[in-house]
Amino acid sequence: MPDRFQQFWDGAALVSAQVVISLLLFAAVIAVIVFLVRGRMRKYKPADLAVFDRIKPWTNARTSRVMLFITLLGKHQFLIPANLILIVYFLLVSPHSWLSIRVAAIALSSLALMFLLKHLFRRKRPLPPLLQAARGLSFPSGHAIMAVTFYGLLMYIVAHTVPVGWLRWLSTVLLALLIVLIGFSRIYLRVHYASDVLAGFIIGLLWLFISLAVMQRVEQFLKERVQTTMPAAVITCSPVKAVN
Repeated sequence: MPDRFQQFWDGAALVSAQVVISLLLFAAVIAVIVFLVRGRMRKYKPADLAVFDRIKPWTNARTSRVMLFITLLGKHQFLIPANLILIVYFLLVSPHSWLSIRVAAIALSSLALMFLLKHLFRRKRPLPPLLQAARGLSFPSGHAIMAVTFYGLLMYIVAHTVPVGWLRWLSTVLLALLIVLIGFSRIYLRVHYASDVLAGFIIGLLWLFISLAVMQRVEQFLKERVQTTMPAAVITCSPVKAVN
């Protein structure tokens, strides 16, 4: 058990450095985009309002209750405990202990990226909301970003840990559908424009790919470092397994 904790903290230090660098580079690119398009964002508002008009005939009390439940699955009240459960599970129970670092790094960096982008764009939320007002700024949708990074990471974990093919595909489809529904729930409840959600999906997907690519490189580096520092006889008898 101590070796697992030591592996976690050694890896976490390297992953944190890599993720911070990637986050800064990604944020720099986004900042340039903000500078170019922030003043033009008002042009998208008519299309956003048209989406609200299309959804309005379908609003009713029963659908609203369903949308409130779905939107809860993208809130921090649900995602924080869910992330903590995953971290503890992969750290203490699962043989894939490295996944605990991925979950923690992607959750924290996604949250930081979301707040940074909202501060840069400073777009106000649509008015009036369908049921109750949401706090904070509108663009991009934090629910969309966090849904893609959390449930998208679950899709990645399922693809690498579930051996049964049909179960792997079914889980992937259901998780993808949940991501879409979480984004739609924010539009239905009129707390985000459609462009907020679409941008959140794109940003979340890009950041998930960047984070996974960075951490895979860190894992490979750690594996090579272990192999070069261990005696040859030990390496021969106890090869280091790559974490999928």
